[in-house]
Formats: sequence, C-alpha cells, structure tokens
Amino acid sequence: MPDHDVAIIGAGAAGLSVAAMAASLGRKVVLFERERMGGECLNTGCVPSKALLAAARRAVAVRDAARFGIQAGEVRVDWQGVRRHVQDAIAHIAPADSAERFNGMGVEVVRASAHFVAPDQIEAAGRIHRFRRAVIAAGSAPAVPDLHGLVSCPWLTHETLFDLEEAPEHLLILGGGSQGVELAQAHARLGCRVSLIEASPHILGAEDVELRVPLREALRREGVVIHENTHAIGVERAPEGVALVIEGGARIPGSHLLFALGRRPRLAPLDLAAANIAASPEGVLTGPDLRSTTNRRVWAAGDVANPEGIGPRRFTHAASLHASVVIRSMLFRRPARLDYAALPRVTYTSPELAQVGMTEAEARAAGHSVRVLRQPFTENDRAVAEGDTEGQVKLVVSSLGRLLGASVLGAGAGEMAGLFGLTIGRKLPLSALAELVLPYPTRAEAAKRAAASFYTPALTSSAMRGIVGLLNRLP
Repeated sequence: MPDHDVAIIGAGAAGLSVAAMAASLGRKVVLFERERMGGECLNTGCVPSKALLAAARRAVAVRDAARFGIQAGEVRVDWQGVRRHVQDAIAHIAPADSAERFNGMGVEVVRASAHFVAPDQIEAAGRIHRFRRAVIAAGSAPAVPDLHGLVSCPWLTHETLFDLEEAPEHLLILGGGSQGVELAQAHARLGCRVSLIEASPHILGAEDVELRVPLREALRREGVVIHENTHAIGVERAPEGVALVIEGGARIPGSHLLFALGRRPRLAPLDLAAANIAASPEGVLTGPDLRSTTNRRVWAAGDVANPEGIGPRRFTHAASLHASVVIRSMLFRRPARLDYAALPRVTYTSPELAQVGMTEAEARAAGHSVRVLRQPFTENDRAVAEGDTEGQVKLVVSSLGRLLGASVLGAGAGEMAGLFGLTIGRKLPLSALAELVLPYPTRAEAAKRAAASFYTPALTSSAMRGIVGLLNRLP
C-alpha cells in the first residue's frame, strides 16, 4: 500500500506548485528538499539578481539626475546596504515558499536528500517512502567548466556570488548569456570593473541581432569590457587575485572570477536507474506531457526535465508552465502537451531585451514568408517624456497577418512580453493587437502601432481611397 499519493523531489517553482495543487485536491503529498525551500530562483537566482539590478538602477538614476534638472551629490555605494536590500527581498518572499506554509496545507515536508530505490519507492532520511505517483523537480546546478588550474584558484557561481562581503574590485564573468550580461551591468553600475568573456562570436547569441547589438554597446558605454570569440583554456592565480588564460597564451586578470555558463540538471543524487527512469545529460527524458518515457509512475518538471523533441527550458516561468502540464496530466488525467510557442525570455538589463516566439532569423530559417514591423521608442510619447527612448518593438509577422515572434529592446520590455505571449499563445489575429485600446501614454502603444502598421498599406492604397471617395458621395 503506498504511503503517499504524490511524492515530489525538489521544492523549487515546479515542485511547490504541484505540491500545493495536489494537497488542495485532498491528495496525500510528501515533498523532499535537501537545501533551501524556494529553490534556486528565490535564494540564488532570479530574486537576488533582480534585487541587485534594482540597486544598480538607483545608482544610475542618481548619477543621471542632472539632465532632468535634479542636482544630486556624488554617488557612494554602500555594499553592505546593497547586500541587505538583496537579502531583504529574499526574506520578504521566503514565507510563501516555507516548509511551515506547506505543512499547513497538509504537505509532509522532509528536509533531506532523496533518491529512488525502486520504481515506486524513494528513500530519504533513512526511511522508505512508497508512492503512487512521483514528480522529479530536483532543479539544476551551475555549469562549471573544466579549465586547467581551476582546482587551485578561487571562483564563483551565482550560488556564491551574493555571499561576497565586499564589492569585487574587478569581476571577470565567463559567459555572455542573459545571466552574465545582467550581472555584468549590475556590478559595473555599482562601481566595479567588469570584464565579460564569451567564447562564441557574440554575447546574447540567441537573441535578435538587430536588438542585441545596441544592448552590447550600452554595456560598453557603462564600462563593461567585452571579449567575444574568446576561448578560456585555464585559470591561474595572479597578483590581482585570479587570471583567465586564453587560447594563444593571453591572460585576463581580475580580482574575482564568476562562471555564468548556464545550468545542468541535478541527476546524480537521484539514482534514476533504480527506478527505471531514462535520462540524458540534459535531464529526465519525458514525453510532451512530462511523463517519464520509461516509468509511467513518474513525471519531471522544471530544470531537470528534458521533453523529447522539445528540450529543456531553464526558466522559472517554464517551471510554472511545467507544473500546470503535470497537474493536468497526473492529477486530472487529462491530455496535456507542452508548448513553448509563446514562452517568453527576458534579459533584465537597461534597456531590457525580451523575446516571445521566433526571431526574424528563426522564422526565415523555418521557411516562413515574413514581414517585419518596427516601431522605435523615439516615437513613443511615454518614452520621450521619461527621457529614455533607446530601443524598439520588432514584430515578425506571416504574410497572412499571424504574429510569429516579437522582440523588444527598451525599458519595460519584459512587462510588454505578455501582450505578445497572449497573441501568439491564443493564436489571435494581429488585428487584436492593432485594435487594442491602451491607456495613454504607455510604452505598450509602440506594440500597438507596430501591429497597426501591417494594415497601413491596404488602408491607404489607391483602391481604398477610391472606395472612400465613392462612399463620400452617399447622402
């Protein structure tokens, strides 16, 4: 007889969502977490990094105040005060993810490492837990490269970065994806020297080239030294603290070294083989309903899931999407299928860079005949009033007027992403966006104007002018 209806390994975004819903439906739920409740996002990822970026934005606002007619003194960064702000943000959110809250829901929370010992059994804290259904939501860990000399040198990941008691004098960041770029700008704005090193030809290489280039230049204006197409082969101690050794023998010295190279699923502690659960280096292999391909009692969600033919998406909002698919499939026994067509991603720099759906290059590579609609923020009244007109809205549209993708560079781009996600996800016609009534003045008007421009040629054509002329003659 099973001890639990649902056993969940991992108390991050996906695991907590499934646990809360299962418990609310009267299921007997056990939740295993060996580290901190709330997972990576709350404790070492999304929340602390966005809190740090917020502090950095305030520093820039003070420095830039004179152009708005506001006189302020010299900016002095109190690193301990910044750290308090970051920790206060975590502490404010933590109760919503706490063991006490979930115990109150009826979830049995076991604060211990858990691993499978049979297809329907998990061991934790010396006890065997038999389950009817299980969800693996064990999350992921920072990727650490195999560099010569690394074992004898200090280094950081985002799991240890926020523990620094003093501001890094010169931060070396290996990895030019969203995480590396965000942390580079935040530290530069807070007075640190920053070098950003990327092995591929471009930082933010997955993003629309038309928008990533202006963001790269914005980083450079703020003092971030960017090394693209630069391959690190080793690490060594240096008078400054540490140095990256580059192919060809060059060295890039700094006081601290941070790896921002993505994340890898936490598979090793789970003993998946004992439960006949198939996995690849990218995660637990599942179908599009996130059910294990080899053990039908088990689902996977969040960073640890690797849906066949779709692949992993290691975002907190992807984990929340996974949880909804698991809930539908596992608890309600309804058909459920993962769909990333409208899944947004955002780089939370200034300016922000958001992407929903396909980029222009992806749409063309997929064989679509596309029209590209652009609306710069220089023509947006809210952006002009705020003195922040950098960037644009860029829509990639099919010849029939279906939104295939949207890219936004500018302040508040992430807040705008929901408009495009709804349009793509619900397969709404572009006219729904073009005809949307928005409050004035808002930056989202740039999205509406870009969409409306799809119809401008037809509305102003000679044929349409002729029709309106004929209508004008009617009494």
